[in-house]
Amino acid sequence: MSPTPTLDDLRREIDEIDEAIHALLLRRTEVVQEVGRVKPPGRPFIRPGREAEIVRNLVARHSGVFPVQALIRIWREMVSAFTRVQGPLGVAVVCPDDQRSPLWDNARDHFGSATPAFAVNTPMAALRAVSEGTATVAVVPWPEEDDNDAWWRFLVSPDPKTPRIIARLPFLRQTGQQVGREGGDALVLAAVPAEATGDDRTLLAVEVGQDVSRGRLKDVLEAAGFATLQLRTHHLPAGGGAVHLVEVEGFVDAGDARLDAATLKLGESATRMLPIGAYATPITLPKG
Repeated sequence: MSPTPTLDDLRREIDEIDEAIHALLLRRTEVVQEVGRVKPPGRPFIRPGREAEIVRNLVARHSGVFPVQALIRIWREMVSAFTRVQGPLGVAVVCPDDQRSPLWDNARDHFGSATPAFAVNTPMAALRAVSEGTATVAVVPWPEEDDNDAWWRFLVSPDPKTPRIIARLPFLRQTGQQVGREGGDALVLAAVPAEATGDDRTLLAVEVGQDVSRGRLKDVLEAAGFATLQLRTHHLPAGGGAVHLVEVEGFVDAGDARLDAATLKLGESATRMLPIGAYATPITLPKG
């Protein structure tokens, strides 16, 4: 029968574990640097889909009394730090009230405490920061029906340099947690392609030159095979039509045949229909 370990024995074991963790972090850094060297030129170093899959795997295999929220916070710090090893990472956050908001906190939780971040007053300012290169990513509020200016309509472009929606925050949620702007719900924008993860939501922009009701648009999209979740509408001035933002289940790329089918069904009413981004469906943890 082995003797009961003393307090000093346990502390020495903790020190050994800490040293092993540190050594693995240094080794992981070396591997990340090697990835940067072998990655083909032009490949983005921000991988929102892969990051989501890592977090899902951690949550799925986690056990014991260590809080899963703390585990994910540690991993988010690591992922952001390793991302900065491969390239610049700066975050523009829409936060008009001097960095005191759930949106700022969620952005910090996701991108890490050491990542350079700055506040901007409007979603358009955040979008410009990404387009002009002063930020790598932008964190903007979840679109609501009463928005005075629908920033998302400026993403309606096939140009690959146009920023795209790549994530939704917070990615880790608690059952009963407030959803929407008051809860700090946000979208992340970056000039990188969105990635499929197997459990995703896509945001489609539908430009119409004539008045098309939401009911008809929903019917057309569902007849084409889309499962619609939410719709937002921005009416263009002087009766110039509208732009609809439609959230649908699954990952949809620009070559999806359902887009052509829906556009054809809308006929002359439709000016353009394309995905402006996608995000991995957030994880909801049970209470307790």
